[in-house]
Amino acid sequence: MKTKNQRNYLDFVPVKNPDIEYQTDENGIVTLFVEWTGFYHRIAQKFFHRPRVSDIRLDAYGSFVWLSIDNSSDVHQLSKTLDAEYPDMEKSLSRLIKFLEILHDNHMIYWKGESCS
Repeated sequence: MKTKNQRNYLDFVPVKNPDIEYQTDENGIVTLFVEWTGFYHRIAQKFFHRPRVSDIRLDAYGSFVWLSIDNSSDVHQLSKTLDAEYPDMEKSLSRLIKFLEILHDNHMIYWKGESCS
């Protein structure tokens, strides 16, 4: 019998990757700057004219969550903060978890206690 993956995201503490630079515009919208390094990225930059640095513009919800990550609040606390700011948002917890998973998969955040690589 397969064992179920017992991950409780509410207890995870997201930490921003210190290698990711970002800026906030006057409307509070965050733009993340991701530098692409490594052998395959250099090939893509040279032959396919891919940019060395990508700028990723977050929407209002993503910007709010990014600015709320303080490296000490867990996902449960972030969800409460998000609910207080956007009370009419549907399925806010599942949307928050999915957003944090995407950030984690793209190495923009990591979970406290794991290595930042």
